[in-house]
Amino acid sequence: MMMTIPKVDVVGVGLNATDTLIPVPGFPVNGSKVEIASANTMLGGQVASAMTACQRWGLQTRYVGKLGEDHFAELHGTEFARLGVETHLLIAPACSSQQAYILVDPTGDRTVLWKRDQRLTLLPEELQREWIINSHLLHVDGHDTAAAIVAARWANQAGVPVVADLDELYPGVEELLPKIDYLITSRDIPEKLTGQTDLCVSLPEVFRRYRCELVAATLGSDGALAWDGTRFHYVPAFQVSSVDTTGAGDIFHAGFIYGWRKGWALRQQLEFACAAAALNCTKLGARGGIGTVEEIDKLMATGSRHPAVFRF
Repeated sequence: MMMTIPKVDVVGVGLNATDTLIPVPGFPVNGSKVEIASANTMLGGQVASAMTACQRWGLQTRYVGKLGEDHFAELHGTEFARLGVETHLLIAPACSSQQAYILVDPTGDRTVLWKRDQRLTLLPEELQREWIINSHLLHVDGHDTAAAIVAARWANQAGVPVVADLDELYPGVEELLPKIDYLITSRDIPEKLTGQTDLCVSLPEVFRRYRCELVAATLGSDGALAWDGTRFHYVPAFQVSSVDTTGAGDIFHAGFIYGWRKGWALRQQLEFACAAAALNCTKLGARGGIGTVEEIDKLMATGSRHPAVFRF
C-alpha cells in the first residue's frame, strides 16, 4: 500500500552542490602563485539552499534532486535530515556529486569553477507526481529542464503555483517559461529573452509573452525590480559588510517564497527577500549567513540602503 505523501509548504526540484570556498587577496594573475589562508567545504546549490533557508524559517519543505555515489551525497543527506527537510535524493551510481571551487575576493565577489557529470541530470521519469502536487508551491531552477517542465506541468494541473530561479537560459527553457507563475531571474535574463536592455521594457515584455503572475530581476547591490502587470515594485538593496556573495540569489528566492506563503503584500516579500540575501553575504558560503526571521526583520527596520537606481 502506498504511503500518504504529506502536503508541504514548498517543494523544490533542482540543483545541489558541494562548494569549496577559497578566500583570496585578489583574483590570481596568469602564472602567479597565491597563498591562501583556508579552503572551506560547504553545501550549496540553488534549490537545495532555498529549501534549507525556508525550513530554518519554519516552513515545511521537500527537496528533490540528484547526487553522485560519494561522501558528498552523505553530507547533503545528513544536513537535510538534521534540518527536517523531506528529501527524495536520486543517486547516480559510480558518479561524483556536483562540485564547485569558488574564489572569493575581499569585496565578497566570487569566481566559480564548477563541474557536473551528465549522469547527474534529473530525468522526468525519476519524478513522482505526488511529490509535486502535495505542496502549496513548487520551486525550480530549470537546470534539468525536462524534469522541471514535467514538475511544472503537474503543478499547473493541480493548481500549485510555480516559482523559478533562472540564471541561465538552458536548452528547452522556452517550454518551461509559460508554466511559471513567479519568474525571478538574474539581471541579464530579461534582455536575453527580449533583446531589450532596459529592464523597464524587458520585464513587461517577458510578463506579456509568458503570462506570468509576476516577473522580477535580482540586481545585486542595486536591489530587486518586479513587474506585476500593472506597476513596478522596486526595493533598494541593504548595505552590509559583504564577505561572500555566493548564494545571495538562492536566499532571495527563499525569502520571496517565505513571504508568499505568509500571505504578505508583494512589497514586504521583496523587502524580506533583499534583507535575507544581504545577511547571507555577511558570512562565507551559500548558506553561511542565513539569518533568523528576527535578524532579517531587524535589518529591514534599521538597515541602511544602497542608493536607489530606479524611481517610480
